[in-house]
Amino acid sequence: MDSLRGHLLIASPALFDPNFRRTVVLVTEHGEEGAMGLVLNRPSETPVSEGAPPLGDLVEDGALVHFGGPVEPAAVTVLAEFEDPDYAAAVVLGDIGFVRADAELEDLPAATRRARVFAGYCGWSAGQLEAELEGDDSWIVETPRPDDVFVEGSEDLWSTILRRKGGQFAIVALMPFDPSVN
Repeated sequence: MDSLRGHLLIASPALFDPNFRRTVVLVTEHGEEGAMGLVLNRPSETPVSEGAPPLGDLVEDGALVHFGGPVEPAAVTVLAEFEDPDYAAAVVLGDIGFVRADAELEDLPAATRRARVFAGYCGWSAGQLEAELEGDDSWIVETPRPDDVFVEGSEDLWSTILRRKGGQFAIVALMPFDPSVN
C-alpha cells in the first residue's frame, strides 16, 4: 500500500470505537513501521492559553486545544501552516507540518500563517492500519484540503467532508449520531 501520509481517514458509520466514532484523522506518518495521525474534529473545552500557555501566541485568541487521539493524551503537538515549509520538523501536507520541538517560540508567529494545538495522537502498529482499511470498512480515505486541518467549527468536519465527497457518502453524512433516534 502506498503511504497515506497527508490523507484523511474518515470514520465510517460502522466504526463504533468511542475513540474514533465520527472522527476525521489526518495521517501524519505512514510507513512500514506503522502510522500516526491527529484527530481534527475533537476540540476540548480548554483554551490553548490555559492548557499550553507558551503556545498561546501561535493561535487565535480563544483557540481550543484539540484531542489528537487516545495515545499519550498529555503529549502536546502543534501542526502549523508555514511560510517556509523547511522550517517544519516534518511536512505532512503542502506547507503544513509539525512545529519543531526546539523552535524559538517567539519566532513562530512570524514563521506560520496558522496553527492548531493537539493533546495526544493516533497510532497504528506495523500493518494495523492496512488491516483496518482492507478488512472491516472502518475508514474512508479522502484527499484533504488545507483548510480541513484548521477549519472553524471542526465538530462538523465529518459530515462536511462526506457531503463534499458526494454520492453515497453525502447520504451517510445525514445519518444521526444514534440511528435508533431516527
